[in-house]
Amino acid sequence: MITLRYHIVSISAVFLALAVGIVLGSTALSRTLFGGLAAAKDDLGRQVTDLEAQRNGLAARLTDADGFATGIGPLAVAGQLAQRTIVLITTADADPVDRDAVKTLVTAAGATVTGELQLTDGFADPRRADELKDIVTRLLPAGVQLPTVSDPGTLAGGLLGPVLLIRKADNQRQASPAESAAALSGLAEGGFVRAAGEIRPAQLAIVLTGGAVSGADAGDRAATVARFAAQVDRSGAGAVLAGAAGSADGTGPIGLVRADTAAAQVLSTVDNADTPAGRIVTLLALREQLDERSGGYGIAGNAEGPVPGSPTG
Repeated sequence: MITLRYHIVSISAVFLALAVGIVLGSTALSRTLFGGLAAAKDDLGRQVTDLEAQRNGLAARLTDADGFATGIGPLAVAGQLAQRTIVLITTADADPVDRDAVKTLVTAAGATVTGELQLTDGFADPRRADELKDIVTRLLPAGVQLPTVSDPGTLAGGLLGPVLLIRKADNQRQASPAESAAALSGLAEGGFVRAAGEIRPAQLAIVLTGGAVSGADAGDRAATVARFAAQVDRSGAGAVLAGAAGSADGTGPIGLVRADTAAAQVLSTVDNADTPAGRIVTLLALREQLDERSGGYGIAGNAEGPVPGSPTG
């Protein structure tokens, strides 16, 4: 006869067997699982080591390339802009190191920097656009006609272009010294520009900017710089807009120029002026401007090629 005690003992034996099985099974599974995880960890460790070695190797090669470009730069641009005059315009986010390096190459190319002008943060601030436009219209030199468009970048270029550059046709000033001084003084007092000493009008211009523009009004700021540079280009023998990595993005000033067919037909752009190679290209692109040719150069996906005359990539 099967008693209650027999049922209890039977059920207990079943649960005990299950418990023993689970313990034994989990122990074996744990060994297999942890063994697999350890192997995967070792494999990932080897991959990380390999990637770090590759990164270090690429960094070393990049350092070597930059060193070579720095050394060869003066030879690469020698005589390219002999007896030419250049005005250097920088935005608020341009790196002073890039500015000084470009100035050194300008001298090596045989040209002279006739002045430096920095555009402040306020220059591209859309909240101050009406104030900038008001100053531009009030200080316009006699005989200078502003573009018919109304955006602040183009209008500011319509004023500063003739003030900073001589006419391409006859190499004569487009504004009198008094008019130029008044325009620069008015913009400086308004907090839109800073002049580094005396500025004499030049034949060519380099507009040096930073990298990617960020913030809620990034598009408006970048557009002001892009349109300003394009209008400055139209005022003299040529100009180049050169920027650092990120400047050729869709919302960057160089990216906006390259997306604008009309602007890209006159204004040359360089998107890697934060490298020694890019600074060389900036001077070569400026030389190309004298031949009434333009292009977009650098390493960004929307560049025509790395240097003027190179195959498109």
